[in-house]
Amino acid sequence: MPVCRKAAWRIPHSELPRRPKPHYHVYVVLLGDEVWNSARFRRANPDYQLGQPFLYVGMTGLDPDIRFDKHKAGIQANTFVRDYGVRLLPHLYEAYNPMAYDAAKAMEVELGIALRKKGFGVWQA
Repeated sequence: MPVCRKAAWRIPHSELPRRPKPHYHVYVVLLGDEVWNSARFRRANPDYQLGQPFLYVGMTGLDPDIRFDKHKAGIQANTFVRDYGVRLLPHLYEAYNPMAYDAAKAMEVELGIALRKKGFGVWQA
């Protein structure tokens, strides 16, 4: 009995493996000057140049605005952002978003390093 081999290769679209859309973001938060009073923050920034802003660099699977709001509300919050976070600085990160998880993880580190080289005070989780 002949078998139609062509039909065996047909896979319904709903059964195809899905590649998730890149939805991870890096983000940068401006921190208030009072953060410099933290010895932990000062130790993490030995090359800080006086007059430069203090920043938090993070990554998230959420929209950065929503993540910032969660920080400020104390939900899975970084202490420095919760206590000293002023606002997001989208001009420092918008060009990179959205991206895949691995790319966002690497970009968070690279962005922090680049900002520290410019003399900024940076905290990364």
